[in-house]
This record gives sequence, structure tokens and C-alpha cells, in this order.
Amino acid sequence: MTGRVRAGIGGWTFEPWRGVFYPKGLRQADELAYAAARLPVIEINATYYSSQKPESFAKWAAATPEGFIFTLKASRFCTNRKVLAQAGESITKFLDQGLVELGNRLGPILWQFMATKRFDPDDFSAFLDLLPAQKEGLALRHAVEVRHESFADPAFLELCRARNVAVCLTHHAEFPLIADPTADFVYARLMCGSDEVETGYGAEDLDLWAGRLDAYAQGAVPQDLPLVGPTPPAAAPREVFAFFISEGKVRAPAAAQALMSRV
Repeated sequence: MTGRVRAGIGGWTFEPWRGVFYPKGLRQADELAYAAARLPVIEINATYYSSQKPESFAKWAAATPEGFIFTLKASRFCTNRKVLAQAGESITKFLDQGLVELGNRLGPILWQFMATKRFDPDDFSAFLDLLPAQKEGLALRHAVEVRHESFADPAFLELCRARNVAVCLTHHAEFPLIADPTADFVYARLMCGSDEVETGYGAEDLDLWAGRLDAYAQGAVPQDLPLVGPTPPAAAPREVFAFFISEGKVRAPAAAQALMSRV
């Protein structure tokens, strides 16, 4: 048995996609529906910068087909702070903005930390304890993206594993790649693409990532990625979310579609 692998993009409003991913003449109002008909998941980035309205979440959900998933990037005001344990009010404000209107289209919430943020076991543990398991009866799943090498620590993994919080698998030239699974789902952000390659990542790299993500989906771990902690035992199938973000953004939709054709 294998969990589902979903590959997608960050956001859906990006002018360079018009005429490349979106057909010429497509109304901007129809871009989400077009993208959602061709990709199984999109990471909403606007929520990182500012609050949204409940009616916006409801409109986005209505524009997508059954089975489609949105993941959300949590507000920067929750994570870009010296003392994470004091983020409770900001976390509540973020969760109260109306995201429950997404209903069954709500996927994991990504909490992203700055590259200067170092691992402080007590403070990070306190932050994780602020993340609720549900909101108005809707189950919540959480992933954390850390960008400082100090997080490559088995103690950090155990904090996340104890709370079923996924550590984001970040493929980036400068940030640490932490491949250890810590939750019953996997969240990956692939940020080493190129606009010079029609599919963002080359065919060999796409084959490689498809195999890695499939291993996670089967409850295993990829054998070619180094782990911070010991190799975990085989687990139940995992749901996998993978996003083509940042470098090679013009080609991100093509990369996601090419990956989906391989899994």
C-alpha cells in the first residue's frame, strides 16, 4: 500500500506563467480553476504576508475540484520573532482569519523560520505546544521549515516526532536538507530548479525525486538521502506534499506536472 504523492506550486497568480502555463487570453479570475484542474495541490503564500478574509478562503475552495488540497504558509508574525514561546496571540489570530472555510481542501500548515533562527530546544518545544490539533472541528496538520544548520539535531527531530509535526524536506543550495520523517505525512519544498530547463528540474533529477517521494509514500525513507538521526523503522503509508518553489519559478508548473507523471 502506498500513500498519495501530490506535487504542486506556490500560489497561482504569477505574471510570467501567463502564456507559458496559462493560455494566452485566460482571465486572471479563472487562473486558480485552471491550475487546480491540472495540479492536485497549491501552497498559498499570501497568508505569510497578510491576513485574508473568510470569503476569500470560501471562494478559493469553490473554484477547485473535489480532492484538491491547499496548504497554507503561516503568518510571518508567528515565526519571525526572538521568543517563539510568545507567539500564541499571533498564532490564534492567524488561525481565526477564516481558513476553516477551506473545509476538506485544507492541507498542512507550513511554519517557516528565518535562516538566522537557531535551534533552542526549550523555546521551540514551547512553540510546538502552541500549535493546535484542530480548529472548529477541522483537523490541523503542521510542518516546520527551518533554515539554520543548528536544527540538524536529533533532539529537534524528537520534539517534532512527539507531536506529529513534519520537518520540511528543503532542497536548497544554502539551507540544510533534513530528510528524516517525523510525521505521518511528508512536506517537501524543491527550490533548485532552473528556468532554462523546460521542466524546471532535469529528467534525471525528476526521476530521482519521484523515487524519493515514492519511498516516503510507502512508509520507508529514501536510501540516498543522509539522515540526521537513526534510520526509522518501516511505517504506515504517508501522504506526501511536494512543491516547486523559488528558483525556476517560471517552470514550476511544468516541473510539478512532470513529477506527477512519474509517481
